[in-house]
Amino acid sequence: MIKRLLIANRGEIALRIIRACRELHIETIAVFSDAAAKAPHVAAADRAVAIGPALASESYLSIEKLIAAAQAQGADAVHPGYGFLSESARFAAACEQAGLIFVGPPSDVIARMGSKIEARRLMTSAGVPVVPGETSEDQSDHGLEKAVGRVGFPAVVKASAGGGGKGMREVRDWAEALEAIQTARREATAAFGDGTLYVERLIDRPRHVEVQIFADHHGAVTHLFERECSVQRRHQKVIEESPSTALTPALRARMTEAAVAAARAAGYRNAGTIEFLLEGHGDAATFYFLEMNTRLQVEHAVTEEVVGVDLVRAQLLVASGEPLPWPDGSLMQRGHAIEARIYAEDPARDFLPQAGPLLLYREPRLPGARVDAGVAEGGEVPVHYDPMLAKVIALGENRDVALARLVAALRDYPILGVRTNIAFLIRVLEHPRFRAGDVDTGFLDRESSAHVSGELPAFLLEALQQMDVSASSGPEAKSPEPEADPWTTLRGWRA
Repeated sequence: MIKRLLIANRGEIALRIIRACRELHIETIAVFSDAAAKAPHVAAADRAVAIGPALASESYLSIEKLIAAAQAQGADAVHPGYGFLSESARFAAACEQAGLIFVGPPSDVIARMGSKIEARRLMTSAGVPVVPGETSEDQSDHGLEKAVGRVGFPAVVKASAGGGGKGMREVRDWAEALEAIQTARREATAAFGDGTLYVERLIDRPRHVEVQIFADHHGAVTHLFERECSVQRRHQKVIEESPSTALTPALRARMTEAAVAAARAAGYRNAGTIEFLLEGHGDAATFYFLEMNTRLQVEHAVTEEVVGVDLVRAQLLVASGEPLPWPDGSLMQRGHAIEARIYAEDPARDFLPQAGPLLLYREPRLPGARVDAGVAEGGEVPVHYDPMLAKVIALGENRDVALARLVAALRDYPILGVRTNIAFLIRVLEHPRFRAGDVDTGFLDRESSAHVSGELPAFLLEALQQMDVSASSGPEAKSPEPEADPWTTLRGWRA
């Protein structure tokens, strides 16, 4: 069993890993940059090690510093969390070479599935459906233009490496082809250091449904059902839920069987996710392999709530050589869970990331609502990293109950000091199409103007009035003295 674990990450996921380690009596080592010395995960860990300047490339992305810290502290394992180096085959290989257990799949699997071109080939050989497309041997602009012509319009040009919508451009006619190819290549080279591209048929208005899989070192591979992740902004997930409103029992069986086949074909170990695009409705719907995420997902808590398991605990057990902690066929979905991601960003200014002190931060405490956070009141939101503050996950006996609980929790989540997307999330959750479960991956981008408002919410206007501060000063207002805290002086009122 793992005895001492270095967590090569920060924020919410670092705290999540620490909680799982406490239950298993695993000693934890936090790492922190100069910008995160007072972060909650540093205080929560058993040990903490400084690894460099705020710049991620000189701290959280420095393989050499992370390996050195693990060895100096006597760690026997490393958990990469998500983001940063979590899908770096080079980091996994460095851990293996240093004699450290990497809590995730083997480095060769990460490398194999990290290339979308290689992953498509592997899935095709395993009988997993992939989006019709072509990987051109001729990677010149002219060669890729020919590939677009063979695939047909509409098409999409994609980067082989990376994800998150970077290096991806739609092509709806010949006039767009050359510019799309050149732009996608520039983005891919800048983001991933690899300008290799491939072409797929563009599926208009698909749904994004992913399957959580898990495999151990004893040959067992299982799935933990699906998550619906269609509510995205510019290819970045915003709201996730399980079960998916789009899946029938027969379709669910087909998708989960394909996900397990994909994991077996990859020789997978530990937690992973198979992402699919879903086209059509009901039993006749068609799904296609999109990509494999060789790590724990941000939205893993949705699966935990519905299936009733601890995925991080299972990761640690499997990495220690234990078999999967669930008997085959024993898992089932119970109720419905929905997750919303809380970001320090300003929806009225094109979701510009925010930074600064958290003058006030109070998490909701409501039945059926779970908050996984990486910040605390009085802390600082740095400019250097992803601005996600927390995730709110609501569980109910059905979707309507889960949705009502999530909206209630978001309304009871006051944060001052930085602007957040909470009001935006509430408007999305209350949108008639979302309530009906009628969404696709383009829903949010098409409807975003209806969800974004530049006005201060009413509760902030009232709070500012209680502070005797002009509402026109907005987010630049100074923080009140403790005795003038509007959240305590307002009677019979809540955000």
